[in-house]
Amino acid sequence: MDTAAQTSTLGTAWEGKIFNGVWTDAGATADVIEPATGTVLARTGIAGPADIASAAQTAAAAQPGWYAISEQQRAAILLKAADLFEANAEELALWIARETGGIIPKGLREVHAAVEICRGAAAMLHDIPSRILASAPERLSIARRVPLGVVGVISPFNFPLILGLRAVAPALAIGNAVVLKPDPQTPVTGGVIIARIFELAELPKGVLHMLPGRVDVGEAVCTDPNIQMVAFTGSTTAGRRVGELCGKNLKKVSLELGGKNSVIVLGDADIASAASNVAFGAWFHQGQICMASGRILVERSLAPALTAALVEKANRLPVGDPTSGQVALGPLINERQRDRVHRLVTETIAAGARLAAGGTFDKLFYKPTVLEGVRPGMPCFDEEIFGPVVNIIPFDTTAEAIALANDTEYGLSAGIISRDVGRAMNIGRQLKTGHVHINDQSVADDIVNPFGGRGASGNGTAIGGPASWEEFSMWQWMTVQAEAPMKPF
Repeated sequence: MDTAAQTSTLGTAWEGKIFNGVWTDAGATADVIEPATGTVLARTGIAGPADIASAAQTAAAAQPGWYAISEQQRAAILLKAADLFEANAEELALWIARETGGIIPKGLREVHAAVEICRGAAAMLHDIPSRILASAPERLSIARRVPLGVVGVISPFNFPLILGLRAVAPALAIGNAVVLKPDPQTPVTGGVIIARIFELAELPKGVLHMLPGRVDVGEAVCTDPNIQMVAFTGSTTAGRRVGELCGKNLKKVSLELGGKNSVIVLGDADIASAASNVAFGAWFHQGQICMASGRILVERSLAPALTAALVEKANRLPVGDPTSGQVALGPLINERQRDRVHRLVTETIAAGARLAAGGTFDKLFYKPTVLEGVRPGMPCFDEEIFGPVVNIIPFDTTAEAIALANDTEYGLSAGIISRDVGRAMNIGRQLKTGHVHINDQSVADDIVNPFGGRGASGNGTAIGGPASWEEFSMWQWMTVQAEAPMKPF
């Protein structure tokens, strides 16, 4: 076990344990593996369905007391958590790099985002949504937002800190208790760090629970009667199951799922800028991002030059251990994902596309890849790849570009690159996506913005910024009269 990976912030009390306000022995444990080297970083507790039942019951008992304290007290704990993330950014970023396979700047981005998430959650309490409604003169009629109770959070492996905390922090701010189930591949950065930071910030015991687990644990979160809402981020396949179980159990559910995102490069775009944006959107974190730029729709006159620029980048970008130095791409998360990426690439080539760069791997390190001549019906056009693959798709008319971008069951993000901002905005209005970025690629999240998609990318809900009150609370209608009036009975 690599004890050097243990930071002074995290300590060692969490190893082999789950969190319910204190670190508790789990029924099972699992090794935490560094994908770049195969090194065992640590050992974490693995929960079972019975642990979820116990955690949800404890959370439900703790939630009223948490909601009863003042908004200023809740905000102070969130601000203290933000300060702890900020003070320990380099140590936590290294954990993220080692556990997820992301480069160090990606780890730092997650920690800095965690700081903003916690501060933004605290700021929510400065302006609590409420309305005075029309009523009789002698009666006060109020609509106000109140917590749901216990919120279950199921987070993925790719950006585990951000994608767990962006639900945990606002849910806590509003006065909910939280049961967090991080992906078992990234239990430290998706769970232990969050639990440990809030423990140090003196969050009352029982308000936050952290239980790494597998499919049966996720399903227990969706069915437990003490959990009123589930916020899920992950694959569309898993999201359909989460939605099904939550629907059967009449739970509110937020689904942030996969994407097949297009970047439309118009004929007047600057080649160097377009290639830079496309390369980042497609290859950052090895393409393991729901917003990854999976389709590059380029006006035909510009396609050869853009392809050449991307091939040049693919051939020189360094791939390797993300903690070893100047590395642009690290490893994919596991062999199963690597094999899936390679299958999609080889099947697309067999269907008629041309391999212009990459398409090979060493262990979990997949080379940045460029495919030309990709068309609808080919696997890399239709399916989310979750790997470092650029698919070049030429188009001739604006209408064709819009049709190609919308030719998908997904609807998460899109980018449009052009000097003609008016034309780009007109295209953007016709794209069926939750996010549209003019003169940018498709990977973007400023934390303060609503984040969500449609279709197979999610159920149209959003987390972040002004959307967090809508997601993690409900309207309560209250009327007040000086005394009870007589009724006609």
